[in-house]
Amino acid sequence: MVMERMGFDNEKYLKMQSECIRQRIEQFGGKLYLEFGGKLFDDYHASRVLPGFRPDSKLKMLLELKEQAEVVIVINAADIENNKIRGDYGITYDADVLRLIDEFREIGLFVGSIVVSQLAGQPAAEVFIERMKSLGVKVYRHYRIPGYPSNIPYIVSDLGFGKNDYIETQRELVIITAPGPGSGKMATCLSQLYHENKRGIKAGYAKFETFPIWNLALDHPVNLAYEAATADLKDVNMIDPFHLKAYGETTVNYNRDVEVFPVLNTMFETIYGTSPYKSPTDMGVNMAGYCIYDDGAVCDAAKQEIIRRYYVGLCERREGKVDQDVVYKLELLMRQANVTKEQRPVVCAALDRARSTGAPAAAIELSDGRIITGKTTGLLGCSAAMLLNALKAYAGLDEDMHLISPEVITPIQHLKTDHFGSKNPRLHTDEILLALSICAASDENAAKAMEQLKKLRGCEMHVSVMLSQVDEHLLKKLGVNVTCEPEYQGQKLYRKK
Repeated sequence: MVMERMGFDNEKYLKMQSECIRQRIEQFGGKLYLEFGGKLFDDYHASRVLPGFRPDSKLKMLLELKEQAEVVIVINAADIENNKIRGDYGITYDADVLRLIDEFREIGLFVGSIVVSQLAGQPAAEVFIERMKSLGVKVYRHYRIPGYPSNIPYIVSDLGFGKNDYIETQRELVIITAPGPGSGKMATCLSQLYHENKRGIKAGYAKFETFPIWNLALDHPVNLAYEAATADLKDVNMIDPFHLKAYGETTVNYNRDVEVFPVLNTMFETIYGTSPYKSPTDMGVNMAGYCIYDDGAVCDAAKQEIIRRYYVGLCERREGKVDQDVVYKLELLMRQANVTKEQRPVVCAALDRARSTGAPAAAIELSDGRIITGKTTGLLGCSAAMLLNALKAYAGLDEDMHLISPEVITPIQHLKTDHFGSKNPRLHTDEILLALSICAASDENAAKAMEQLKKLRGCEMHVSVMLSQVDEHLLKKLGVNVTCEPEYQGQKLYRKK
């Protein structure tokens, strides 16, 4: 049986990372504002490119510090006004703030407050603030500062940071997080340093961002995979010139931190009288690079992530979500990493099945290396068919066995077409799993197949056409790493949700 090759020591990471943060708290005399980049609860990108890294590793690390820590969630007023959506969950940023609060509280982390940043009279933001207050959540207002981040004399004054609300915090480690990028986490930290300094309180700032990994090479596949993941943001990894000058040591950072560091440095000097940092790398507290024990395994995993991101870019370009420059950048990263789409085995398998059947097809690679395909039929979409075939394969059942009786499928089809107005009677992946679960109540083979669902997590899948959002979201929930060809099924351009 082919098992995933591990390359990252998660336990070592938890110990090193929490200790590093404790040391940084002590460095600043007992009060640290830690800007937390990336995803806290479900860092699946990190778990894909660093095999052995657990998606909840950052949370577990914070739980080791939970008696010292409190969480402040920042949301940009413009994102509230524009109903910005989190692509992975399909919910708005303001709804995600509520989700984050619930998630933090559920695991025992103290959520101190919310900050609404970049306020400039947005009506929706004001409605959100009042709603949070009615729910008993503390909310602080931070305003759009003219000339930020360049006009430092104005920013670091009572008219700039001084106009913002002072966030009343209770603990020595303040985690500043947000629903997504561009929320204003760094500005929130700097504003607090200004206010704390005015009150005679010594406090520090640090940044926890997993990628790029500062002590890996610039062209290491893990760092290239990070560029691929942020291609739409136009982030570029680069050598940290400030660190090289100060220490003669080559480290990797990304362009936004390098570009803004002179401004940050001046702000630190204005607030503290002297800057505690000589480079953007100095500001970071990321220990991930020290916990890789099999570089080959990590490189292979990162290269596969680059190919997956390439397909995501192709589909988003087809849908008009990104411009062609994003695709060009992803193609460049593919060349830098020396990978091709043919190195993703499920791609060829799905396309071959589609050509042989003349209809959309899907392929999945199981953990033992077997590749299972599914074709489009009158009853099932190709993803649903492939899903059933994969479960049968894991359960050791015959491929031609019917797990779901027509007596179960037919009423569902009638419900779709006669009552829900759907013109497509084929069952989606969620509908086929519901049908299978019904059959599992009385059929031991169906029950045996249902028990295999957990084995799909981490499997690779490719589809010859773009998936419906229903199928895409369900497969993500199952933990399947799915990619698609940038082609619509049929001639219709609209994909139903």
